[in-house]
Amino acid sequence: MSNNKEIRYLTSPKIGQRKKKYCRFKKMGMNYIDYKDPDFLSRFLNEQGKILPRRITGNSLKFQRRVAQAVKRARHLALLPYVTDLMK
Repeated sequence: MSNNKEIRYLTSPKIGQRKKKYCRFKKMGMNYIDYKDPDFLSRFLNEQGKILPRRITGNSLKFQRRVAQAVKRARHLALLPYVTDLMK
């Protein structure tokens, strides 16, 4: 037995080293979110068709509101489903 009572990990723990989230719309310089593009909007939906929150997508508040509005418009025009079992 060793007198050394250190905790050893197989890999170093990455506590507090999260990847910085960024708003992809600000980074790409987009001003308009097209509600007629369901493939792009499906990136912001989960498998059940629910809109993903900001803390997961990393969008800013301004663009998260625009994404939500675009998804709702696409649902109204039947481009995206309101509810589904397996979307992806």
